[in-house]
Amino acid sequence: MPKASDIMTKEVITVTRDISIRDLAEILLKKNINGTPVVDELNKVIGVVCESDLVEFNKPLHIPTVFVILDSIIPIENPWRLHKDFKRISATKVGDIYSHPATVVDPDTDVSEIARIMSDNKYYTIPVVQNDMLVGVIGKVDVVKSLTLL
Repeated sequence: MPKASDIMTKEVITVTRDISIRDLAEILLKKNINGTPVVDELNKVIGVVCESDLVEFNKPLHIPTVFVILDSIIPIENPWRLHKDFKRISATKVGDIYSHPATVVDPDTDVSEIARIMSDNKYYTIPVVQNDMLVGVIGKVDVVKSLTLL
Protein backbone atom coordinates (compact mmCIF):
# COMPACT_ATOMS: atom_id res chain seq x y z
CA MET A 1 0.00 0.00 0.00
CA PRO A 2 1.38 3.45 -0.91
CA LYS A 3 2.37 5.84 1.87
CA ALA A 4 2.00 9.60 2.22
CA SER A 5 5.58 10.09 1.05
CA ASP A 6 4.73 8.29 -2.21
CA ILE A 7 1.86 10.58 -3.19
CA MET A 8 2.48 13.93 -1.46
CA THR A 9 3.31 17.15 -3.25
CA LYS A 10 6.71 18.22 -1.97
CA GLU A 11 6.72 21.79 -3.27
CA VAL A 12 4.15 23.17 -0.85
CA ILE A 13 2.50 26.54 -1.24
CA THR A 14 1.79 28.00 2.20
CA VAL A 15 0.12 31.13 3.51
CA THR A 16 0.17 33.00 6.81
CA ARG A 17 -2.75 34.25 8.89
CA ASP A 18 -2.04 37.80 7.71
CA ILE A 19 -2.66 37.26 3.99
CA SER A 20 -5.87 38.80 2.65
CA ILE A 21 -8.80 36.63 1.60
CA ARG A 22 -8.60 38.11 -1.89
CA ASP A 23 -4.91 37.16 -2.20
CA LEU A 24 -5.72 33.66 -0.95
CA ALA A 25 -8.42 33.26 -3.60
CA GLU A 26 -5.96 34.36 -6.29
CA ILE A 27 -3.33 31.86 -5.08
CA LEU A 28 -5.80 28.97 -5.07
CA LEU A 29 -7.02 29.85 -8.56
CA LYS A 30 -3.60 30.54 -10.12
CA LYS A 31 -2.00 27.43 -8.65
CA ASN A 32 -5.10 25.29 -9.29
CA ILE A 33 -5.14 23.92 -5.74
CA ASN A 34 -8.00 23.23 -3.33
CA GLY A 35 -6.25 24.42 -0.18
CA THR A 36 -3.00 25.23 1.53
CA PRO A 37 -1.40 24.91 4.95
CA VAL A 38 -1.37 28.00 7.15
CA VAL A 39 1.98 28.50 8.88
CA ASP A 40 3.22 30.70 11.72
CA GLU A 41 6.33 32.86 11.94
CA LEU A 42 8.48 29.76 12.55
CA ASN A 43 7.02 28.03 9.47
CA LYS A 44 5.13 25.51 11.64
CA VAL A 45 1.75 24.31 10.43
CA ILE A 46 -1.06 25.83 12.50
CA GLY A 47 -4.03 25.15 10.25
CA VAL A 48 -5.37 24.71 6.75
CA VAL A 49 -7.44 26.99 4.55
CA CYS A 50 -9.42 25.61 1.60
CA GLU A 51 -11.89 26.59 -1.07
CA SER A 52 -14.65 25.40 1.26
CA ASP A 53 -13.61 28.10 3.77
CA LEU A 54 -14.02 30.70 1.02
CA VAL A 55 -17.43 29.28 0.08
CA GLU A 56 -18.47 29.47 3.75
CA PHE A 57 -17.17 33.07 3.86
CA ASN A 58 -19.52 34.01 0.99
CA LYS A 59 -22.60 32.44 2.56
CA PRO A 60 -25.32 34.98 3.40
CA LEU A 61 -25.95 36.09 6.98
CA HIS A 62 -28.52 33.99 8.82
CA ILE A 63 -31.13 36.17 10.56
CA PRO A 64 -32.02 34.55 13.88
CA THR A 65 -35.58 33.63 14.77
CA VAL A 66 -37.02 35.65 17.66
CA PHE A 67 -40.35 36.20 19.32
CA VAL A 68 -41.67 39.25 21.10
CA ILE A 69 -43.48 39.22 24.45
CA LEU A 70 -44.36 42.41 26.29
CA ASP A 71 -41.91 44.52 24.29
CA SER A 72 -39.07 42.05 24.90
CA ILE A 73 -37.23 40.41 22.04
CA ILE A 74 -36.28 36.83 22.88
CA PRO A 75 -34.01 34.90 20.53
CA ILE A 76 -35.02 31.29 19.91
CA GLU A 77 -31.60 30.29 18.61
CA ASN A 78 -28.18 30.22 20.21
CA PRO A 79 -26.83 33.81 20.22
CA TRP A 80 -23.31 32.48 19.57
CA ARG A 81 -24.38 31.48 16.06
CA LEU A 82 -25.13 35.11 15.23
CA HIS A 83 -21.78 36.13 16.75
CA LYS A 84 -20.01 33.51 14.60
CA ASP A 85 -21.87 34.69 11.48
CA PHE A 86 -20.92 38.34 12.11
CA LYS A 87 -17.29 37.32 12.58
CA ARG A 88 -17.42 35.33 9.32
CA ILE A 89 -18.90 38.11 7.18
CA SER A 90 -16.48 40.69 8.59
CA ALA A 91 -13.42 38.53 7.84
CA THR A 92 -10.61 40.12 5.85
CA LYS A 93 -7.62 37.84 6.50
CA VAL A 94 -6.91 34.11 6.33
CA GLY A 95 -6.62 34.18 10.14
CA ASP A 96 -10.36 34.92 10.30
CA ILE A 97 -11.47 31.88 8.29
CA TYR A 98 -8.88 29.08 8.40
CA SER A 99 -9.47 25.72 10.08
CA HIS A 100 -7.31 25.03 13.11
CA PRO A 101 -5.63 23.16 14.58
CA ALA A 102 -4.38 21.33 11.52
CA THR A 103 -4.86 17.61 11.11
CA VAL A 104 -1.50 16.37 9.87
CA VAL A 105 0.00 13.02 8.89
CA ASP A 106 3.58 11.81 8.80
CA PRO A 107 5.33 10.51 5.66
CA ASP A 108 4.80 6.86 6.66
CA THR A 109 1.00 7.10 6.96
CA ASP A 110 -0.82 4.64 4.67
CA VAL A 111 -2.93 6.14 1.91
CA SER A 112 -5.91 4.15 3.23
CA GLU A 113 -5.63 6.03 6.56
CA ILE A 114 -5.37 9.35 4.72
CA ALA A 115 -8.48 8.47 2.69
CA ARG A 116 -10.31 7.63 5.94
CA ILE A 117 -9.33 10.97 7.52
CA MET A 118 -10.45 12.84 4.41
CA SER A 119 -13.74 10.97 4.17
CA ASP A 120 -14.66 11.00 7.86
CA ASN A 121 -13.77 14.65 8.49
CA LYS A 122 -14.33 16.18 5.05
CA TYR A 123 -10.70 17.37 4.98
CA TYR A 124 -9.31 17.60 1.47
CA THR A 125 -5.92 19.18 2.12
CA ILE A 126 -3.72 17.43 4.66
CA PRO A 127 -0.21 18.63 5.52
CA VAL A 128 2.56 16.03 5.86
CA VAL A 129 4.83 16.83 8.79
CA GLN A 130 8.04 15.18 9.98
CA ASN A 131 9.86 16.35 13.13
CA ASP A 132 7.56 19.42 13.27
CA MET A 133 8.66 20.44 9.75
CA LEU A 134 6.32 20.63 6.77
CA VAL A 135 7.58 18.19 4.13
CA GLY A 136 4.57 17.92 1.84
CA VAL A 137 0.85 18.20 1.36
CA ILE A 138 -1.77 15.73 0.18
CA GLY A 139 -4.94 16.72 -1.63
CA LYS A 140 -7.88 14.71 -2.93
CA VAL A 141 -6.28 14.41 -6.34
CA ASP A 142 -3.18 12.83 -4.80
CA VAL A 143 -5.29 10.11 -3.20
CA VAL A 144 -7.00 9.46 -6.52
CA LYS A 145 -3.59 9.31 -8.26
CA SER A 146 -2.49 6.70 -5.71
CA LEU A 147 -4.85 4.25 -7.40
CA THR A 148 -2.47 4.21 -10.36
CA LEU A 149 0.35 3.01 -8.09
CA LEU A 150 -1.42 -0.21 -7.11
